[in-house]
Amino acid sequence: MLTSRLTDCILSIRYDKLPDEVIGKAKDCFTDFLGVALRGSETKSGQIINSLVLEGDESTVFSTETSAGLNDNPFKTNARDAGLANGVFAHSLDLDDGHRMAQLHPGACVIPAALAQCESHNRSGKHLIESIVAGYQVAIVLGMLINPEHRNHGFHSTGTCGTLGAAAAASKALDLNKNEIINALGLAGTMAAGLLESDHSGSMGKHLHAGKSAQSGVLAAQLAEKGFTGAETILEGNEGLIKAMAGINPGKVNIEDLMDKYRILEVYFKIYPVCRHLHPSIDAILEIVSEHNIGPKDAKEITVNTYQTAADHDNYHPENTESIRQSLPVSLSLALLNLNNKHDILKNFEYPPEDRELNREIQELSQKIVIKKDDHLNRKYPSYRPSKVSILTDKGLNEKQVDLPRGEPEKPLSKDDLNWKFKNLNPKLDMKVINIIQNIDSYSDVNHFTADLNSFL
Repeated sequence: MLTSRLTDCILSIRYDKLPDEVIGKAKDCFTDFLGVALRGSETKSGQIINSLVLEGDESTVFSTETSAGLNDNPFKTNARDAGLANGVFAHSLDLDDGHRMAQLHPGACVIPAALAQCESHNRSGKHLIESIVAGYQVAIVLGMLINPEHRNHGFHSTGTCGTLGAAAAASKALDLNKNEIINALGLAGTMAAGLLESDHSGSMGKHLHAGKSAQSGVLAAQLAEKGFTGAETILEGNEGLIKAMAGINPGKVNIEDLMDKYRILEVYFKIYPVCRHLHPSIDAILEIVSEHNIGPKDAKEITVNTYQTAADHDNYHPENTESIRQSLPVSLSLALLNLNNKHDILKNFEYPPEDRELNREIQELSQKIVIKKDDHLNRKYPSYRPSKVSILTDKGLNEKQVDLPRGEPEKPLSKDDLNWKFKNLNPKLDMKVINIIQNIDSYSDVNHFTADLNSFL
């Protein structure tokens, strides 16, 4: 029984049995989450969520926007709304962590749920790490189990699988027993939602997927703790998630092959605030211009050969920030035009409407970009995310192929890279915050941990 097997996995995770590398990765994931969420609270979607969150006394909302509806910083609300707000913040920049085979962003769903429940129940820092690892494991394993079929049906795995990951994290934080966890997963599975139409249309609905996953995961665990029942076969049932949302015969899936390692170790970190499918092309084009000293005006034609999913991101006229982040030609143009600007990684991938000259340059450059689906590269997906970029100039043709972008476990970001990202997003913050996160397991109460964090925010 798949649901029961995931429940056993959740119960088996103990801090004192976790390898050092898993504990370290969980801390890195929290660092990345917090850095992105704090800056994400300043986005329009973050401000709207802020205006709807009601004051409470359970769990921290990590917002820098005190004027957008929050009276105090730190601000606390109930655990469910803290999960919602922090999840939206963490996903609103397209800079949060992800897993390429599961095709989802686990951190923005799992960490808000784990933190909210651990804080509201005075759990220890070690307990928080357990909850994070459990949540990542469930979300990623489920994503790997049902993709790419699930995605091909139009579902955004962050909103669907992320909900069960959040429920796993919240259940672990609450120390639920096996029957209660099964009920929590059952409830989470029936609340799981998220359609790719929200993503590719360039709407804030994408941000809501992560926040709603965290909120629903917390709610599912809280209901299960009170005795509210959920389907014990929510995954493998004849009308369960796997068959209904992926069209897969549950009897033919093998979960054991996916449970042999801590999947959190396979999580990637992003350095560009755009859809992950665009990153290999950006890496490739930046490597070409760096190696051959090519400027934006030197390019006569730019050809991108890549896999189908990436090639589908071919919107040449995005109308807002969200749709820019889904546009391969415009993201590539922005990467080229902001080649030497290291000041703000967000502003490198946006164009202000008042700057007509810059907008004209972006449009002219993007029209030089030709995107092609490559059958050979497509066969390498999803194990790889390959892109071969060619730039034609007066001096000839220069090419570069990137099979995996920076930040994947095979091409990891260093600690210095992660710290730079945190500081770049939050330049006014004291970097002592990083040291607090690295010592999270020394806290007997997560409330003391969040209080120490907030003293520097």
